[in-house]
Amino acid sequence: MVKNLVKNDKGGKNKVILRKYENYLRLEKSLSENTVEAYFKDLDKLLLYLSTENIDILNVRQNDLHHFLAGLRDIGIHPRSQARILSGIRSFYDFLLMDDYIKTDPTELLQSPKIGLRLPEVLTLDEIDAIIGSVDRGKTEGQRDRAILETLYSCGLRVSELCNLKLSNLYLDEEFIKVVGKGNKERLVPISQRAIHEIELYIPDRNQIDIKPGYEDFVFISALRKKPLSRIMVFHIVKEQVKQAGIKKIVSPHTFRHSFATHLLEGGADLHAIQCMLGHEDISTTEIYTHIDREMLRSEIIEHHPRNIRYREEHGF
Repeated sequence: MVKNLVKNDKGGKNKVILRKYENYLRLEKSLSENTVEAYFKDLDKLLLYLSTENIDILNVRQNDLHHFLAGLRDIGIHPRSQARILSGIRSFYDFLLMDDYIKTDPTELLQSPKIGLRLPEVLTLDEIDAIIGSVDRGKTEGQRDRAILETLYSCGLRVSELCNLKLSNLYLDEEFIKVVGKGNKERLVPISQRAIHEIELYIPDRNQIDIKPGYEDFVFISALRKKPLSRIMVFHIVKEQVKQAGIKKIVSPHTFRHSFATHLLEGGADLHAIQCMLGHEDISTTEIYTHIDREMLRSEIIEHHPRNIRYREEHGF
């Protein structure tokens, strides 16, 4: 999997180490094939550097890694990509330390590159209504798509959570749903009357589908495949309806989740309540929405403060 194996690989020990690391990622960390490939793609960059400098992977010092990271900066690798590469390198040296190949971890005191806060795109309520309203109910799967979009926004679901939503986890009379999130952790999420209405309108259409055995409990079904919708299909539905609504923002299913959380915060919801509804394990993940709120407040002040209005009038803006 790794192209740039280090030179001076006496007896092929480095190949053995890398093979063991690959098995560790797959079997012990249970990472997907794509994730393992991404780890090795980033590790390959370090191994190319070490090969060029004639440094053995087990003799790497912190200063070597400083020079490697400086090289990434010099060739214009984005700080976010630098941080990702460093994360993969840390994982590799954690493995070497754990398996007693090395006594000290050369990555221990390395600082990750500073990454500016990237605020996610947020839709206004009018934009969300426009996207949902752009769905043609006359189409075979029109009502299903309306229910999907409304549920994404109303419950702040991840796309995988939406695809795996089960009928047996809908408690519409009580106005909540049970969601299975990351790590198979379950949480209860309130669902709006509007989302309930859209789902109830969709159910008769769903019941007309001859669903394949084993998938009868899934809510959102592809009429063509007779199986639950894939993540890619939900992305396609969102993209198509954003286009139909004439919205120019870059929108994905996750944008509905961001918008859900932002609108809750703007409405005065407690941050811990939002954390519970989103299924965030760490409150720091939820705190990004406080930054969004401050950014929107700043925009409102710039737009509506009397001195700013007068300045624009005086200067013809």
